[in-house]
Amino acid sequence: MNSFDTGDQKISAPLGESEPSGSNILSRLGRWWGRKGDGDAKANASDAKAATPVDGEAPLAARVARRQREQLRLCFDARLTDGAANAAAQAWQAEYEAAGEATRRGMLAVLAEVASSSGEAAAADGDKGARAGRAQAGPGQAQSNARIRFFKRLAALHGQRGNSACGLHFLIQLRADMLRWQRRMPGLRPLDEDLEALFSNWFDVGLLELQPITWDSPASLLEKLIRYEAVHEIASWTDLRNRLDSDRRCYAFFHPRIPREPLIFVEVAFAPEMAADVHTLLDEAAPLEDLRRVKWAIFYSISNTQAGLRGVSFGNFLLKRVIEEVQREFPKVKQFATLSPIPGFADWLRKQDGDAVARMLGDKRLARWSERHGNAPADGAAWLEALAPDAADAVVRDTALTLAAHFLVRERSQSMPADPVARFHLGNGACVERLNWGADLSRKGRSQSCGMMVNYLYVPEALDDNLARLGAGNPRISRSVGKLL
Repeated sequence: MNSFDTGDQKISAPLGESEPSGSNILSRLGRWWGRKGDGDAKANASDAKAATPVDGEAPLAARVARRQREQLRLCFDARLTDGAANAAAQAWQAEYEAAGEATRRGMLAVLAEVASSSGEAAAADGDKGARAGRAQAGPGQAQSNARIRFFKRLAALHGQRGNSACGLHFLIQLRADMLRWQRRMPGLRPLDEDLEALFSNWFDVGLLELQPITWDSPASLLEKLIRYEAVHEIASWTDLRNRLDSDRRCYAFFHPRIPREPLIFVEVAFAPEMAADVHTLLDEAAPLEDLRRVKWAIFYSISNTQAGLRGVSFGNFLLKRVIEEVQREFPKVKQFATLSPIPGFADWLRKQDGDAVARMLGDKRLARWSERHGNAPADGAAWLEALAPDAADAVVRDTALTLAAHFLVRERSQSMPADPVARFHLGNGACVERLNWGADLSRKGRSQSCGMMVNYLYVPEALDDNLARLGAGNPRISRSVGKLL
């Protein structure tokens, strides 16, 4: 029920084919930087080398790369309030917005180069405190400060430019490109780390606005819901209307600086009991639930709409805000749970050797498998083939649920659950309540988790305690899940 990935961004026309028109200060400044470097023949070789994109694409023109260095060095080394540096940042953003994909890669290569060498310049005349701070902090911290200053300079820009509603929106799209190209341009990693840290503060859930989405919402917003839904694809307008019917709710989180661009969608269904499969939950022919009698609110889809916010923590208790909104409208609804996918399960199991799987299953389960199906599969990949998602066999079901429980509860990545959805919900204070066999028999559900889904239970008064247990390495689980371990 969570997705934090979106498709690639659409890229517009390439840079360098034409200069921006008009006589405003930005275009004049850009032309001045272009003339300023024309006679510097000595820099041409290094310019071309540093500005060469990956995969053998044509490099940025030496003159363009040199001009961008001048722009970026001014942005990085000046004080945050420097007007010329702010104009340079705005000009750089405008060029990036107008560039094609290959040129954007070249621009990011120059950005990474300048970022790695900036921060050493002395502070502006009279800024003794800044000079002393740089000297005390050391080169690494000075470079980080310069990068952060550059990002803050861009974030402060207001007004629509290109596809960006404001400078903050542009930074989200910029990071999406950085994430796509980071493996081939390692110099982007420090930039990404600083930008992710800034986003974690700027997009804390306490700063976001929660708004309901209904069938009467603007068509442009409904189209975004269809486009961004990556957990359970919205197949048609009829499907969408079903998800927005009177026995459902949908909420979106917005940042006040980007009021027309939803950051997160949360879809909620009301049910008489905790949902066990998504097909029943999304059945368009099912009768409406009587909201006077329902006991459960089920969060069945959470979608992060912005690739550039991938990995960014929105703060704990994101769903707590939705729970509070639901309780305000429906005071009698007291039970809250998710119906969530297990997206990392299949890839994890495929990498396990036979001995590791045997240890997780234990002698009794292995004996039951051998009695019913003969010799145990040789390794995790073979086990994955054997666990048919629609099998009615109790041994197959119990084996798959046991392995899924181990993956969700015991498998770790830097002391946190390895599965990204488990990491999100347990990090919001939930409990691993129940595993469901045959819960999502779509092609996606079969391929990523053998058709299994999991209910995470949200008990508002237990969220803080559950979060403390997670921090101690002992996530809260139900008795039924504990029996599988």
